Amino acid sequence: MNDSKQDVILTPYHPKYGEQTVSMWRQSKERALGQKEIHSFEKHVHFINHIVHKKYEVEIALLHETVVGMIAYNEEEIDQLYIHVDYQGFGIGSTLLHRAKEQSSGKLSLYTFEVNKNAQRFYEKYGFTIIGRGHENEENLPDILYEWVDN
Repeated sequence: MNDSKQDVILTPYHPKYGEQTVSMWRQSKERALGQKEIHSFEKHVHFINHIVHKKYEVEIALLHETVVGMIAYNEEEIDQLYIHVDYQGFGIGSTLLHRAKEQSSGKLSLYTFEVNKNAQRFYEKYGFTIIGRGHENEENLPDILYEWVDN
């Protein structure tokens, strides 16, 4: 990759990026979980365009108008954080995570799937600790509940 992290722009989500964002999100999630997304592409686009923003700030990371990451968060929790499969490991996730921490109340929680070992390493690297397990989800996969507290 010739582009640098400095070329990535964080911007509030806009529906014009809907299909690109959902495509990136689904590929990233499917790779992490090893299973296909359970919702249709159209329902997923509807979800990001009409549902998520009611409870969360949604931001995307753009590299030359290509969506390379997205995060949905509020002052207390991170609901979604996905990075394009071709751009993982370049600091985009940490940039998005830092944004959520800056806007937080000083404490954030999030769930990640137990099978997603990369996510677990990532969150633990940035100060999240396990506070629970076994959250019910649509995928019927075991979850881990993480929390970060600003010291």
